[in-house]
Amino acid sequence: MKDLNSTIDRRTFATAMVAGAATSLLGFSSKAEAATSARNVVFIHGLFADGSCWSEVIGRLQSAGLRTTSVQNTLRNFDNDVALTKRALAMQDGPTVLVAHSFGGMILTQAGVDPAVSALVYVAARAQDANENYSKLAARFPAPPASAGVVVTDGLAQLSETAFFNDFANGVEPATARLLYAVQAPNATSLTASPKTTVAAWRSKPSWYAVSKQDRTINPELERFMAARMKATTIEVDSGHLSLVSHPDAITKLILAAAGRSSG
Repeated sequence: MKDLNSTIDRRTFATAMVAGAATSLLGFSSKAEAATSARNVVFIHGLFADGSCWSEVIGRLQSAGLRTTSVQNTLRNFDNDVALTKRALAMQDGPTVLVAHSFGGMILTQAGVDPAVSALVYVAARAQDANENYSKLAARFPAPPASAGVVVTDGLAQLSETAFFNDFANGVEPATARLLYAVQAPNATSLTASPKTTVAAWRSKPSWYAVSKQDRTINPELERFMAARMKATTIEVDSGHLSLVSHPDAITKLILAAAGRSSG
């Protein structure tokens, strides 16, 4: 296993400096140090995946004594999937860290205003503003390679096998990538057709962000822009889009910081 310090780049990038994000060169910023202590973590998965994609991180957090719940999104209707996350939050006892990957960041941004949520963690995730068109925001940056590999059948979209392995699961062990491909969940094309979020939880809740430096599904510069705009405590992981699978130690450490826990 790679040394954790070698996989996380703590440098403060230019866009974060412009937006005033405080990413420490030595560790997490003061925002993480002042995080509300939480004992629960709720996970939201994105497109082309299901809740099992969080398994490696879940096991590590359970070993640290946190209660974990992974929401299984339908990927058919945005409001319904937000409702599923809110249902999971209602079942928690005490402050809860809400964590999302990829498209799940939109659900997190909408549902994260829930009073039970103490912190938000975005892992290579969408983080649009209230009523902002994500597609227009993303169009300001070069299109990532994975976007060319979307295959639509009967109104449902998924990634081709080539795009999944090369652009979505790049950097993931081949055997694990094959398992993830086998459980790939197709999504309704209408799910991503128009802006959906009416609120932006990151404007009122402390936020953390993990940028994937080798991401081929969301442009890393777009991730940096979103992290900087929300003034998130930010790390950079030398991984593809699925850092939660390929670098679970780094993502676990980030979530523990958001939960006000020491990562050891």
